[in-house]
Amino acid sequence: LALQREGVRMTDHVKLQTKNGALWITLNRPDCGNLITMAMIRTLTEILQSIPDDIKIVVIDAEGDEFCKGRDYSEAPEDAAKGKKPSALDIRTRMTAPIIDFYSTIKSASVPTVSVVQGAAAGFGCALACACDIVIAGDRAHFSLPEMHERGLPPTLAMTALLDRVNLRSLVYLVFGTEQIGAAAALSAGLVSAVEPHQTLREKAIVFAAHVCSQRGDSIRAVKDYLKLAPQMQPTGRAALGSGLYAIVAGSR
Repeated sequence: LALQREGVRMTDHVKLQTKNGALWITLNRPDCGNLITMAMIRTLTEILQSIPDDIKIVVIDAEGDEFCKGRDYSEAPEDAAKGKKPSALDIRTRMTAPIIDFYSTIKSASVPTVSVVQGAAAGFGCALACACDIVIAGDRAHFSLPEMHERGLPPTLAMTALLDRVNLRSLVYLVFGTEQIGAAAALSAGLVSAVEPHQTLREKAIVFAAHVCSQRGDSIRAVKDYLKLAPQMQPTGRAALGSGLYAIVAGSR
């Protein structure tokens, strides 16, 4: 691992690196399309809960040809095919609670989060990518929520992550259609912020992260605070929050 911080537990499948104020989190299971284990989910949650004060942006990317093809069901608590069928309580304790905690954590991170998506972002991978504040996709990227077709399971956990991130009709189409949509369609649906040529995707992400890091940290965190709180507020509350955050930052200069 390129960086280790006290209080953050890391595995061989998650790499960390800092670059001039940006924290890069890299999924590192390219041999299986970066399938996510529960251990990786817990690690990602702990990292995002422990962002150092000198970090201005978090970038999540992945090694290999795929961003993330979903969860690793070979060790999934709800995979009854492996033996005794687990109870609903067992599934909630071992699987759904950690995933919901992760989605909450990534949205409430203290700084902006960016995902850099190449290849497949399926199931959990789609939710992980698109729960970020900004999604930069390569033109070869594709997104899907295939759980209904592949496992007969409702992707309600992923929907929890995406419900406030994407047009509702587009989300419902993804869920019931279960088909992959390309980067251009994902951009139209609101899943993606920008589409870049595959060959220059990482370069674009590096330039974007460096540009954000060139800005004042207090302004960056004020914008992130506004994004976290304003969508749940009434218009008058949003205006008061915006006014207050602006005054705090402007008054500190």
